[in-house]
Amino acid sequence: MHRTGITELEAVLGVARHQSFRAAALELGMSATAISNAVAGLEARLKVRLFNRSTRSVALTDAGQRFVDRITPAVTEIQRASEEAGTEPDAPSGTLRINAPPETTLMLLQPLLYEYLRRYPQMRVDVVTERRLIDIVADGFDAGIRLEESVPQDMIAVPLIANMRMLVVASPDYLARHGTPQAPGDLMRHHGIGMRMSHGGLYHWELERDGQKLQIDMPTRMSFTETQAMRDAVLNGMGVGFLSEWFVQEDLATGKLVALLQDWCPTFGGLRLYYAGHRYVPARLRALVELVHEMRRAGTLAVRA
Repeated sequence: MHRTGITELEAVLGVARHQSFRAAALELGMSATAISNAVAGLEARLKVRLFNRSTRSVALTDAGQRFVDRITPAVTEIQRASEEAGTEPDAPSGTLRINAPPETTLMLLQPLLYEYLRRYPQMRVDVVTERRLIDIVADGFDAGIRLEESVPQDMIAVPLIANMRMLVVASPDYLARHGTPQAPGDLMRHHGIGMRMSHGGLYHWELERDGQKLQIDMPTRMSFTETQAMRDAVLNGMGVGFLSEWFVQEDLATGKLVALLQDWCPTFGGLRLYYAGHRYVPARLRALVELVHEMRRAGTLAVRA
């Protein structure tokens, strides 16, 4: 005989609270498909429809309302007991696993994680850097770091840096030898420093102004898979690059690089620390999130080149 699990009951209560499978999924840190399957499986075993569904709404049936009224006190007590039994000590311990793109490690993560380890000496940190976007839950990570546009919608995202821009940049020496492009079309007469993506293709430069969007496929003289190598090539006058503003801000401030066509470089969401939206967040991850908020308020979560 199949025994109904607490997850299925929590799924039913979540959908009943929000009248939405998607909202319940966000609350419980599950996919909408998993929530739907849990509810459907429970309905099949109970041989009763708990919800009336349409493309626009979700509502409890009469039988569903009676079921929710009966199970709510019991599920609440089970949740409280689980939380009390699983309460962790104030000082986190164990291993914190983070997945991040390669270029963030030295410039952003190290200052943050050095402070984290100073505060929590019982903690260990395991950072895996890769360009491809993975499922951090399935691969066993506590959190990931990606641009806002790449964070899955069912994750909780915490800003690490403010909104940013991709900038067209070159060294003064290169511009003295080859001239300064005044319009996007001028770039086609210059040497490009390209980014080779994980799928093997080159990254397309995307420019935009007043609603007009352009995709620039530069004549590429050199291409790399690492942002640092691209930056070094641009700094050494090998060509024009398209790099994150936060990655080259010190080079711009010191005059080592010059930003070009800035009115064609709009802002977009910056880097985010993200994690699964479970109601219970492990102490090791909760401590990191709180430190991010603290360092951002103090202005000490700075990028280092």
